[in-house]
Amino acid sequence: MSVLLTEDRDGVRTLTLNRPHRKNAIDVQLWHELAAALRAADTADDVRAVVLTGAGDAFCSGADIGTGEQVHPRRKLQRLTDVALALHNLSVPTIAKVTGVAVGAGWNLALGCDLVVATPESRFCQIFAKRGLSVDLGGSWLLPKLVGLQQAKRLVLLADMVSAEEAHALGLVTWIQPAEEIDGFVDALAARLAAGPPFALAQSKALLNDGATATFEQALSNEARAQPGNFATADSGEAYAAFAAKREPSFTGTWAVPAATGDNHASKEQS
Repeated sequence: MSVLLTEDRDGVRTLTLNRPHRKNAIDVQLWHELAAALRAADTADDVRAVVLTGAGDAFCSGADIGTGEQVHPRRKLQRLTDVALALHNLSVPTIAKVTGVAVGAGWNLALGCDLVVATPESRFCQIFAKRGLSVDLGGSWLLPKLVGLQQAKRLVLLADMVSAEEAHALGLVTWIQPAEEIDGFVDALAARLAAGPPFALAQSKALLNDGATATFEQALSNEARAQPGNFATADSGEAYAAFAAKREPSFTGTWAVPAATGDNHASKEQS
């Protein structure tokens, strides 16, 4: 049985953690496969959005600490680092579809996505302290930026179980949808992202990630460098044409600047 399922449909790649008997706790194989799958999605031209979810009645119960594996802890943590960085650096928009529990590294895996959709029954916990561990998989970076330092400390140090409603109120869940409607909602949301201008969305995502730690002046400078790249794609002209024609645009991310030719280069030198 594959521990990670991959499905492609209309520009959306869905990655499903597939260890339902362990509430999708991530073992050695799944850490490696997930990192590889996220890196592969970033280089696939036909992938324009990624949905991350879990099989069965859980999203992810965290790292599987019951394997009894005898390996140096630094090697174990490198697997987590590989996944966290691959997810954070993924240029296309990402959605976490959370049904059931998202605990420990499983919750931080969801928080590493750009958008989080949960059901009213979903539950969340930074369970590390109850296991005698400190926070990992990027939680020490993600949580303070999402909820502020004090609330981040409360969630991590007390390791309380948090309801979907409270997580939504804290800004850790983007939408709550009934269990019977979450699949359709996420499908529609992913389709909207996949239909967007791919280069512009990738640029905006990177700018927002960088802006979380940049000064205002640095953010403005980054924006000024990024925007000309959007003008160089066909999507900018398509957006204006669609607006004028009162139709929906069809974005491709195609580079629209004519390539330089040898003749053009020669004529410039002669002039």
